[in-house]
Amino acid sequence: MQEMKTDIVIIGAGPVGLFTVFQAGMLGMKSHVFDALPDIGGQCSALYPEKPIYDIPAHANLTGGALIDNLKAQADPFKAEYHLYQKVTAVTRVGSDWHVTSDKGVHVQCKAIIIAAGAGAFVPNRPPLSNIEAFEENSVFYVVRNKDQFTDQNIVIAGGGDSAVDWANALHNIAKSVTIIHRRDKFRAMDESVMHMRKLAADHPDTFQIKTPFQLSKLKGAGGKLASVVLSDMDGASEEIEADSLIALYGLKPELGPISDWGLDLQAHTVTVDPSTCQTSETGIYAVGDIATYDRKLKLILTGFAEAASACHHAYGLAFPDKELHFEYSTSKGVA
Repeated sequence: MQEMKTDIVIIGAGPVGLFTVFQAGMLGMKSHVFDALPDIGGQCSALYPEKPIYDIPAHANLTGGALIDNLKAQADPFKAEYHLYQKVTAVTRVGSDWHVTSDKGVHVQCKAIIIAAGAGAFVPNRPPLSNIEAFEENSVFYVVRNKDQFTDQNIVIAGGGDSAVDWANALHNIAKSVTIIHRRDKFRAMDESVMHMRKLAADHPDTFQIKTPFQLSKLKGAGGKLASVVLSDMDGASEEIEADSLIALYGLKPELGPISDWGLDLQAHTVTVDPSTCQTSETGIYAVGDIATYDRKLKLILTGFAEAASACHHAYGLAFPDKELHFEYSTSKGVA
């Protein structure tokens, strides 16, 4: 087990979590960040990196991906340590400190915890195939982190939304073949992307195929390496396709997960907080962003940013109990 120590632990590396790193850093607090996803950005990166956002102050519109890039650049000077693709499984109090443990064996001692987990930990919607876990992270993937790993491979992509269609179009140039599977003839992606996909299928019938209405039925292979994917249509007819990798893009689902076992006051899958400090029912544990609730709460990214500032200023007293906090504007303080 890796033993570490810091001032605060931030659970969630979405936009509010990243802004919390910045706010903590401006107050001289060191932070460690945990997130169940393999990359920072939360929903902005995983679900709508190209979707414009219109309610970020000083930006008429900004894509989800650009927002995350900007927030990361803002947080980078404070050198937070990120523990990605890890779920926090246990939170325990020892004296005046909190001890946070992840499913990968990382253990961090801290003075305060700030939960910025959005709607909870996002986990992939797995296709209901009995042996799929045996191929995960080897031949079966739920996100694309490095498209070059699919060079010269026979790729099967399952899904009908923007991610599935966009990756089918993007991987055609490097893969040996691309087959996209969807249970309906109509795709939910942008019309322009769907038109491009159908043109690829028409122009390259040997290396780009659209299979509808089909769904995944069985995976074949050994030792974590996929050999083929079996499809079935609505009438029960089956078809087997050679496959080196399966990219299943059925979206992500939020799970409150272990947070529900930490003794916090909960309300409909959210954590109740004092709106003046964002502290939960447990001293030293805060919640900010969509996971936090109180009377007349507005679920906006900018609300989460303000909550992050409130939580960090209150947590300062726990991190540095012998120091008085003198409020300073960033224009006079600068980046430490």
